[in-house]
Amino acid sequence: MARNVLQSSLLGAGFSIIFQILCRILTFGINAYIVRNVGREVLGIMNVRLLLLESTLLFLSREAINRAALSANSQQRDKCSWAQLINQMWLTVPICAALCIPCLYIWLHWLSAVDAPYSSQYVFACYAVALSCVLELLAESAVFVSQVFCFVKLKIVLNTLHILVRSIIFLWIVTGDRSVAILAFAIAQLASAFTIVLGQYGFFHYYIRRFNDFKLQQQQQGRKSKTVPETSSWERSLFENMDDFPFTKLSELLPGVISRSGDGFFNRELQTLTLSFVKQGVLKQILTEGEKYVMSVSPVLSFGEQATYDVVNNLGSMAARFIFRPIEDSAYFYFTQTIARDTRLAKQPPERVRQASSVLHNLLLGVSSIGLIAFTFGQSYSHTLLLLYGGEDFVAGGLPQQLLQWHCLAIYLLSVNGISEGYMFATNTSRDIDKYNYLMAIFSISFLVLSYILTGIFGPVGFIFANCINMLGRILYSTWYIRQQYQPLSLNPLQGLWPGKLFGGTLVIAGLICYWYKYAIFSTHMGVGLGTGIFCLLAWALAHRELVHLAWKYSRRIKIE
Repeated sequence: MARNVLQSSLLGAGFSIIFQILCRILTFGINAYIVRNVGREVLGIMNVRLLLLESTLLFLSREAINRAALSANSQQRDKCSWAQLINQMWLTVPICAALCIPCLYIWLHWLSAVDAPYSSQYVFACYAVALSCVLELLAESAVFVSQVFCFVKLKIVLNTLHILVRSIIFLWIVTGDRSVAILAFAIAQLASAFTIVLGQYGFFHYYIRRFNDFKLQQQQQGRKSKTVPETSSWERSLFENMDDFPFTKLSELLPGVISRSGDGFFNRELQTLTLSFVKQGVLKQILTEGEKYVMSVSPVLSFGEQATYDVVNNLGSMAARFIFRPIEDSAYFYFTQTIARDTRLAKQPPERVRQASSVLHNLLLGVSSIGLIAFTFGQSYSHTLLLLYGGEDFVAGGLPQQLLQWHCLAIYLLSVNGISEGYMFATNTSRDIDKYNYLMAIFSISFLVLSYILTGIFGPVGFIFANCINMLGRILYSTWYIRQQYQPLSLNPLQGLWPGKLFGGTLVIAGLICYWYKYAIFSTHMGVGLGTGIFCLLAWALAHRELVHLAWKYSRRIKIE
């Protein structure tokens, strides 16, 4: 097998970034339409309660099985046959069907009831979401095969089609009758699940048939035959380096069809590995969707408040997804290549250590400056942004504005935590990583507890307070680690967290000016923001001239190369 897994991974990452951006834009547009035309309560039911049901069923049904199967295929290929892997993937269907029973009971009887006008739609939607999860997992064996054999474009095309079908059907129904938005959501979920199943099996029906023709053509050894169709260059690119592709007909993607050659129906070691991943998977799901679980369990938050928090959280997280995340990924790669994990800095090449310290200082300075700008202008322009997004009814009452203003503080903490924690992960020893994973579990559990307590006191803002406390604890630990590393060398990259007197003073003045014109007419309000924003950027460039010059020099070098 000569497939370039690294190239496929990088290609998949690039496509995934584009896909995430497109999906985020589409989701924002649909959410804005719902907020303006249907209501926040409906958005809360769909985006928090029903999508949480989908996430819970799909994650618990397939995450552990998929991870174990991928590990077994790459590391224990001689011990686990393709027949056993396919059989293992089909376990996701009965597992999901079994999980539907307790989950539906909890969603319908334990969690807080929805308002009477939506109750019948909500019941139907819960059953429809559960059925859509089972239907989607009917294609899990095909999805697994596409992962193993690096069909990256197939995944992106089908995921895009899945989102488009769901969005188009939902909007088509809702524009006709806004009162059936939850029913429209349920029908769209079922249709998108069918899209995944038909798309996966349709592709492999075509691929296996054409691959068999390609192999036959190769066996002809150049002899022309009218019964063997010619393959295009695009098809040849699909079939090259696929000598280990084991399937000769579509039915072999079903359980028990491939010949097992004396092996058992399931692989015992694979089952053991799956169980070990189950333990991690349950904790990961709780931590990933912790806020939504707390919102669903908490009796103090209405669906309207849940929807408001979800919208504001998505708006606030745009900076993290599109600005901080790429910087963090690149920084992590740089530090892993520059600093050795198991060697003290004093024993490593001094030039590399000084360079790493300088890079860490500049990264902390850059991202913290972005976070401070977001915090400064967020206090005066949160209302304007949310008004443009959701309209007058959405910002009425002041809760969305208050949430976004506090979320701007979380953006600053998130920017610092991403770089400091990323450096720590890149330079930690294996023992330190295991220790920190234990601390992360403590941080995460404390976050869930704090979220439940603080939402009871402060309402939805309590989630942001809990998140800020959690990130502050992680920042303190990672900065302590960095200080301990560099202090013996008389280096202090943490000085990058101090923005400087000129830039800091400019931010304070700009924040006060913008707050003074907060309730001015729209053109004046926006003009003041634009002017003070440019003024802050000029102050930052003046205070950090060396860094600006360095960035300019490297950008010109990249253009030349």
